[in-house]
Amino acid sequence: MQFLNADELEAGLPEILASPKDDGVVSMIVRRPDTNQREVLDSGELDVAEGLVGDNWRTRGSRMTADGSAHPDMQLNIMNSRVISLVARSRERWALAGDQFFVDLDLGKDNLPAGTRLAMGSAVIEVTSIPHLGCKKFTARFGLEAMKFVNSRRGKAHCFRGINAKVVQSGRVSAGDPIRRL
Repeated sequence: MQFLNADELEAGLPEILASPKDDGVVSMIVRRPDTNQREVLDSGELDVAEGLVGDNWRTRGSRMTADGSAHPDMQLNIMNSRVISLVARSRERWALAGDQFFVDLDLGKDNLPAGTRLAMGSAVIEVTSIPHLGCKKFTARFGLEAMKFVNSRRGKAHCFRGINAKVVQSGRVSAGDPIRRL
């Protein structure tokens, strides 16, 4: 697959920046049962202790904790569906990003600062302060220009690569459910 160049990515900005500010939609749910495995779900359970039930977040652990355990502020990775639609070029490739939730909502720091709570289905999540940035895997799957696009100053301000969040109220969420700021 040919990756988009910088001009093609920039041309997608107006669509991305038109994302809803308050009331959006959960576009896709992806569970990662093991490294490099993806399951697109119609619905999933969010649990305060486990994150997305059946996802490998807890067992995979984190380099950001002293003991290598799962980082509590990185339970969920959420990406704007308009951004992934642009960089992945087809819906079938969205899951390659490695995020569990793709939503049509403005994830920018000005719109959703750390501490903001969001309702998704019957669950409530909270945006955390740890940045979610493009990495080697993202570059390999979507191209160097896409990584530069999401990690640019504007990309970081608007959280084009996505946000980290944690579950604060367990519940069920389905693709097509509203996601709204509380």
